[in-house]
Amino acid sequence: MGERATGVSRKVDDLGRIVLPSELRKSFDIREGDLVEIAVEEDRIVLQKRREACAFCRGTDGLRRFREHQVCANCLAELKSF
Repeated sequence: MGERATGVSRKVDDLGRIVLPSELRKSFDIREGDLVEIAVEEDRIVLQKRREACAFCRGTDGLRRFREHQVCANCLAELKSF
């Protein structure tokens, strides 16, 4: 995904927080309570909504919950073969 300037700036508060503008939250379907991953890429801080993914392969097809983890159908079949 290419870089897109938003023209929006926010101050960091005394606890280190910033507010994401509502337009960005809507565009990226980020809602109250969602997890947002924080990554560093060279000299940038990158925020990304965390999507449910398999705990083993990070795939997203055919997910099923096992205890507190998501496991895809392929990894589940492989685990059953042990």
